[in-house]
Amino acid sequence: MAEANMLGTAAGLAREGMRPFVYSFIPFVIFRALEQIRIDICYHDLPVTIVGLGAGYSYGDMGATHHAIEDIAVSRSLPGMCVICPGDPWEVRRAVSALSAHNGPAYMRLAKRGEPVVHGPETRDDFQIGRAIVLQGGGEIALVATSNMLSTAVDAARILESAHGIRPTVVSMHTVKPLDELCIKRLSETCRAIFTIEEHSVLGGLGGAVSEVVASIPTRCAVHRIGVPDRFAHVSGSQAFYREQCGLTPDSVVRRVLESKVDE
Repeated sequence: MAEANMLGTAAGLAREGMRPFVYSFIPFVIFRALEQIRIDICYHDLPVTIVGLGAGYSYGDMGATHHAIEDIAVSRSLPGMCVICPGDPWEVRRAVSALSAHNGPAYMRLAKRGEPVVHGPETRDDFQIGRAIVLQGGGEIALVATSNMLSTAVDAARILESAHGIRPTVVSMHTVKPLDELCIKRLSETCRAIFTIEEHSVLGGLGGAVSEVVASIPTRCAVHRIGVPDRFAHVSGSQAFYREQCGLTPDSVVRRVLESKVDE
């Protein structure tokens, strides 16, 4: 329970020329030590990478104290902070490699364990900080996912195409800050709707970041934020239980797309 000291020590090591990686559960390493992250690391623009475990409801049955549904919003608001949310094990490995050479503060958001590999050989040379990966080209809608929702987006896209004849563009937005604004602007030019998918609050995370970009340009493209409603969970349950409650399953994503009538 000494995360603040851990971050302060990492800042000192970084001042001496090292590149520390700090690791703990998200609620403790981000929320408990926020002052140290903000002042000791971000204020001095130090190359410390904070690795947080337990994205979203990964530790669902441990209750709200262990849920991580506000961390992207908090971390991306810090000046100079890079926010990386890998979507599968391959992206985790590439993110670690990229962050080891990153000159500045960074936060890498991990789930828990056992997440499926999404990327095939055709995309495995495309990882760059700040550049989205397009897994599938499509028509007039786009599914833009981050962190542990990437496999959900891919599964939803398969259902939409096989059962409803809708082939969406599928994007892995592994970097939420700096956001790939060029990718979002291109999607807004070619798509009638963008659906952001994240196991995070609908406020301030990927959906908020994408909405900020789309709001700044002339477009008719709509942004639909699929994420966690603005409320705490007061009932303990599994990650699968919470995803069902929040509409974060492939079938729920499909329903949101169909209800939006973007296929008309």
